[in-house]
Amino acid sequence: MNNKEFIAELAERTGYSLKDTQRLVDNIINAMGDAFQEDNCVQVPNFGTFESKKKLERVIVNPSTGQRMLVPPKLVLTFKPNQTWKDKLKGGVQQ
Repeated sequence: MNNKEFIAELAERTGYSLKDTQRLVDNIINAMGDAFQEDNCVQVPNFGTFESKKKLERVIVNPSTGQRMLVPPKLVLTFKPNQTWKDKLKGGVQQ
């Protein structure tokens, strides 16, 4: 499902116009991005938790050359789904 299909589906479910739905989704994404920049996690009830985590610097070895390289520290975004969603996905596709 691409962005256009997602917005259309969401607009149909909520009864809002496509333009209003797109604006709403953009505002949610921007607010989440601001929270990640401030090193806060975002918990979506009945869905899961988005969190930015710090990865420490580390040394890696290129297997073909044996050369060691230093990978600088960085922030990565992680998602931990709610237990209900984990159970649904673990159970497979339901029809």
